[in-house]
Amino acid sequence: MRNPATSSLSAANANTGSSFAPLRALVARFTPSGRTTVIGFPFLWLTVFFAVPFVLVLKISFADQQLGIPPYNDLVSIKDGVVHFALQLGHYVFLMQDDLYIATYISSLKMAAISTFFCLLIGYPMAYYIARSNPATRNVLMMAVMLPFWTSFLIRVYAWIGILKDNGLLNHFLMAIGLIHEPLRLYRTDIGVYIGMVYSYLPFMVMPLYAHLVKMDLTLLEAAYDLGAKPWTAFTRITLPLSKNGIIAGSLLVFIPAVGEYVIPELLGGADTLMIGRVMWDEFFNNMDWPMASAVTVAMVVLLLVPMAVFQYYQVKELESTK
Repeated sequence: MRNPATSSLSAANANTGSSFAPLRALVARFTPSGRTTVIGFPFLWLTVFFAVPFVLVLKISFADQQLGIPPYNDLVSIKDGVVHFALQLGHYVFLMQDDLYIATYISSLKMAAISTFFCLLIGYPMAYYIARSNPATRNVLMMAVMLPFWTSFLIRVYAWIGILKDNGLLNHFLMAIGLIHEPLRLYRTDIGVYIGMVYSYLPFMVMPLYAHLVKMDLTLLEAAYDLGAKPWTAFTRITLPLSKNGIIAGSLLVFIPAVGEYVIPELLGGADTLMIGRVMWDEFFNNMDWPMASAVTVAMVVLLLVPMAVFQYYQVKELESTK
């Protein structure tokens, strides 16, 4: 027999729940779902630490240099009850007309492209070998690839100074084995910058390549061999096309930071090593010309983002066409 007290309590709880139902619906409507919250944190991070600083740099690039703190004027000012709004476009005009800045951008793109090419040339065989190793060896080899990240980037670049100097370890070793008779000029040259960039960014090429190669279906290669394909033909027709996305991802991870690199050209490069990172540093801290330095920064970001946006657009179109 049902207890009357229990029935009354259940009815009271039901009435209370129904009375709070509109409030719950209102809260659920304006409270983001779990999926939105999870996705929102990365976007919030990018907004705070990328979008907002970039907007501030963009604003400074349209200002005029002045003596004071901050070393630039305001874009909007009020004088005699009139709002004055001024945009200084001269910095961008100067960038497009000055031969030094144009040469610096071209040199930065060239050095980043060559460094990316050598990272791919060295990193692809490494990633291929690791992906084809047995699982236990594979983990050890990937740990070795990531091991340099356990040491400070600055310390690793400083170590190359001791290796590349005229009386450094490399020249001592080559002269000791009789391969050369006088020291090679590597330190404070573009070659030293290339060596430092390839060493520093090589793991960024190996890891995405490995991630694509390790997931490749090896039965495709077995089928190619059964049909009489040579190893090189199977590699160029099957392995290389299937790892295309890994090549693109690794190349972008190397090329983008290499364009704006400052530490490696400053420590290993010579006075004539033109890199946009060094120019930005000089404008910001030596010349105290923040508007010009901001214009250089914005131009570099646009130079990198526009091709990436075009590439992303065609990638999406290609994926849509394959569905």
